[in-house]
Amino acid sequence: MLGLPFGIIAVLVIMTLASAIRVLREYERAVVFRLGRFVGVRGPGLFLLIPIIDRMVKVSLRTLVLDVPPQDVITRDNVSVKVNAVVYFRVFEPDKAILEVENYLYATSQLSQTTLRSTVGAAELDDLLAERDKINHALQEIIDRRTDPWGIKVIAVEVKDVDLPTEMQRAMARQAEAERERRAKVINAEGEFQAAQRLADAAAIIGDHPMALQLRFLQTLTEVATERNSTTIFPVPIDLLTPFIRKPG
Repeated sequence: MLGLPFGIIAVLVIMTLASAIRVLREYERAVVFRLGRFVGVRGPGLFLLIPIIDRMVKVSLRTLVLDVPPQDVITRDNVSVKVNAVVYFRVFEPDKAILEVENYLYATSQLSQTTLRSTVGAAELDDLLAERDKINHALQEIIDRRTDPWGIKVIAVEVKDVDLPTEMQRAMARQAEAERERRAKVINAEGEFQAAQRLADAAAIIGDHPMALQLRFLQTLTEVATERNSTTIFPVPIDLLTPFIRKPG
């Protein structure tokens, strides 16, 4: 009979000791409260808690990835778009993350959504599409500055998708097509200008040296004779034969 209470006491002692022993991984920290009062941060490794008196809140120090849901935004040039993003952040002061804000994950999520709407709303559509890095950097700076009192460091913010209205997509497609046509016409006109310039230079050279035209004529005859096996009759300018029929003086 005496062994039964002793066994129960032994079990209770073992359970109490087991509840007092805590082991945390390298990337974990424990914010410890003693009778409701903050007494410090523990971990990693092995540490002891006073049973019933001490309570702990576990915090991860690893980088967390927060997906910001799509937000309906009107840009500065009055274009309605839907934008979503992803936020990379980590807790660098566990005590502040627990003491200064009720739920740092939820608070960071809400802050990211409002900051995304305000930042994109202050930008024009062309900047949002062409200068994505600039928008990302502005978002990272604003969110990091506002979460710093919570012991949170925002590493990066990336805007993932920008959904445009169907009519805006069609307008941009027409604009891109018109831009391609303009470039093609400019390139074609530039080529014609260069060709005309070369022809003008050639005409000037032939005008100064008439024999150059005759040599070009002979070269053309040679090329035609090489490519064709049939007989081809060309009128020969009399000036071409003048040097040969001119009598010696």
